[in-house]
Amino acid sequence: MKASLWITAGVAGVLLASVGGSTLRAADAITVVSFGGAYTKSQVESMHKPFTAETGIGINSVDYTGGLAEVKAQQETKNVTWDVVDLLPSDAVLGCSEGYFEKIDASSLPPAPDGTPAEKDFVPGTLSECRVGNIVWSTVFAYNKSKFSGDVPTSLKDFFDVNKFPQKRALQKVPQNNLEWALMADGVPASDVYKVLATKEGVDRAFKKLDEIKPSISVWWEAGAQPPQLLASGEVAMTTAYNGRIFDAAQSDNQPFEIIWDGQVWQWDLFGIMKGAPHAKEALEFVKFATGTKALAASSSWISYGPVRHSSIALVGKHWKTGVDMGPFLPTAPDNFKTALQQDVEFWADHQDELNERFSAWLAQ
Repeated sequence: MKASLWITAGVAGVLLASVGGSTLRAADAITVVSFGGAYTKSQVESMHKPFTAETGIGINSVDYTGGLAEVKAQQETKNVTWDVVDLLPSDAVLGCSEGYFEKIDASSLPPAPDGTPAEKDFVPGTLSECRVGNIVWSTVFAYNKSKFSGDVPTSLKDFFDVNKFPQKRALQKVPQNNLEWALMADGVPASDVYKVLATKEGVDRAFKKLDEIKPSISVWWEAGAQPPQLLASGEVAMTTAYNGRIFDAAQSDNQPFEIIWDGQVWQWDLFGIMKGAPHAKEALEFVKFATGTKALAASSSWISYGPVRHSSIALVGKHWKTGVDMGPFLPTAPDNFKTALQQDVEFWADHQDELNERFSAWLAQ
């Protein structure tokens, strides 16, 4: 039988759902794990509820803080209770190599509405043998329009131009993205950034470029909530920030903030199915549904993250709360994606320790 049911963590039901000939009790609904807050809400509204309505499969929504500690513990004790996990790329890469997640055949994912196979419809790099991308988020540049009386910054190079724009700035207190931006501002094409950064000369070149703006950096931020606060208080006129934070501040709080998409560094979240998941078959059905064209387009109505499918962009509608057209505010919108750089998580897995050490020493100078 079919039953529409959505279950939050700690709440169980007693309905039955028939899926592919098997019977799944609602009390044994699939467990989908994600990061909580507005992000999980966007998934609940655009993926969980419609999936349950269509299939009758209940969803137990669980929040976690990321990482692989709980995933590893469940695998090592052979007590797997999670089915689907929302992952950051670095965790997905490591988890796949350790055998924590089931392999997923990309050809089994639904095609685009026009028949384009999933492998060609997904943004390159967001599909792998045991993980399927769902959203793209990015770190961008933003500025407070009220702090500029004439020309305003419009590019990555403008952020690094302290003569034309002497206003105070903020950067995140990590080498990631900062080194990539420094090379791009120094003329390195996005396609060559990691090839250059993998050399000693490239690292030296990046830090030399950062030397030019270091005196103008008044704050090194560490938490995602800080950049919009710094802009609103006037402590800085420009900063790097997570795109969703700036969208919320500008659209929901009416702050005079503007995003510079040039040179955005994008990352993505992925779904993985736990090896030995108690409801592996139903979990795969959820992943197929949740990463379909319509579900991904719907998720962007709830949060300013871009769908990983090209076919989803044309279907993106208005923000659920403000009514603003979401298309121009997504990282994967064609105009915003032209000069985007995909963060190379494998590069950072290999070089993070040495570059963290170099960055810390540079900050202390």
